Formats: sequence, C-alpha cells, structure tokens
Amino acid sequence: MEHTGKEKEATSLMAEAEKKVRSSQSFFGSMFGGSSKLEEACDMYVRAANMYKMAKNWCAAGNAFSQAARLHLQMQSKHDAATNYIDAGNAFKKADPQEAINCLNRAIEIYTDMGRFTIAAKHHITIAEIYETELVDIDKAVAHYEQAADYYKGEESTSSANKCLLKVATYAAQLEQYPKAIEIYEQVGTHAMDSTLLKYSAKDHFFKAALCHFCIDMLNAKLAVQKYEEMFPAFSDSRECKLLKKLLDAYEEQKVDAYTDSVKEYDTISRLDQWLTTMLLRIKKTIQDEESDLR
Repeated sequence: MEHTGKEKEATSLMAEAEKKVRSSQSFFGSMFGGSSKLEEACDMYVRAANMYKMAKNWCAAGNAFSQAARLHLQMQSKHDAATNYIDAGNAFKKADPQEAINCLNRAIEIYTDMGRFTIAAKHHITIAEIYETELVDIDKAVAHYEQAADYYKGEESTSSANKCLLKVATYAAQLEQYPKAIEIYEQVGTHAMDSTLLKYSAKDHFFKAALCHFCIDMLNAKLAVQKYEEMFPAFSDSRECKLLKKLLDAYEEQKVDAYTDSVKEYDTISRLDQWLTTMLLRIKKTIQDEESDLR
C-alpha cells in the first residue's frame, strides 16, 4: 500500500515540476524568476525520483533524475547535472542496463569536459561491469576498462590503471589475444616488482604472462621464464616458476601424465581459478594433439 502511495505522490510532483518548467518558458515567466522556477522544478524531480526509488519503480526514478539532469544542464549547473545522471544510471541499473549505460555516458561527457578524469574513469568501470554481468558484451566491457585505464594513467594513478588493465588482460587471454595479454602482464609485473607493497604479486603476473607465451609456443615460454628470472630473481624460488619448469619438461618429453600430475600437485596448495584452469587445459591439449600426430 505504501508503495502505491509513494508512487502517487511522486507522479503529482512530476506533474507540478512540468508545470513549473512550462511557466518558466512563457514570456512573463521568463521575465519574472524563470531560473528560480527551474531550480524548484529540479528539486521536485529529484524528490519524485527518490519517492519512486522507495516504491522500487526504478525506471520512473531514472527518468525523473534524467529530467533533473537536463534542467541543470539548461541552467549551466554541470556538476549537478552529472550527479543527477549518475543517480539516474544507478536507478536504471536495476531495470534497464542499456539506459543505465546511456546515463552514465552522459555523466562521463560532463566530467571529462570539466577535466574530472578520475571520476570519469570510475564510471567507465561501472559501465564495463554492466557489460560484463548484465549485457554480456565482453568487447565493450574491455573498451571501457581500457578507457578507464587511460584516464587513470593521465592522472598518475598507476595502481588504479593497472587494476583495469589486468581485467583487459584476463579477457584478452581468454579470447586468445595472447600478445596483448602478455604485454599487460609484463608491464604490471615490472611495475609491481619495483614496489615494496606490490612485490609479492609480481610473480603472479609473470606466471600468467608465461602461460600466455606457452599457449603461443613452447620455446617462447622457455625464453620468457628465463627473462623473468633475470629481471626478478625472487621469481626463481616461487612455486609458480617451479611449476612452469615442470610443465615445460613434460611438454618437451610429450608426457601428458607428468603434466597433469604437476598441475594437480600445485592445485593442492594453491587453488587454481577458472582462468588458470582454462589456460593450463589449452596447453595440455597441444601436448595431446602432438602425441596423436606422432602415432
């Protein structure tokens, strides 16, 4: 019951706001306090939007926030307009993902125009996440992660940029775009090994880069492992590096069982995630294919 009450209240507020907008556009209205009427209309749209939110009518809430945003733009209140578009995007996220993206993109345009690149980057990540989970369009998700990374780099926020780039690398490798993934893993690994806080994570990045090399060609992987050991001596002692060497030996000797046992042994201590499992299975398949070619 309360929901319908809130919706009714919101609907009458919307109608009142529209009346204010119309009267501000009339000849006398524009002469006598046109802009203050628009400000009042904005407040009404926002109040209506919040009531729609309470009634869980997400599309109506999104529309009301968008109306407020458009009026704020008309009044040159860019910051308020961007805030309204973000609120609209968050409301639409629950009901209409594509419209959520449209609103967030409008906010991003305003923020980049104002030189607020860190905030713009944050909202590019939100759009990327909607593409990942709701719309399942990985190419578009990757494009938004890359854009966010660019903006973060420009603002010298290397750690935030790298987080976005690692997402790009994960997908690039899954889509068999190995050189792109390798470049990112090596770049992030090199940045991590020079940082006291991130040093420990460097081995994971080099491990992933080496697996991508392995998917292209075994010799590539062998050379890459040697290069990473020279660059980052701590890598030699890591379980990841030891596993890579065992896998390379098993590959050279074309022993599928030795390969499988090495992976199982590693998995008992460090659980393999979905990505690592996929890569390791792809490499294993190449051993099996070569084995059957020899028969």
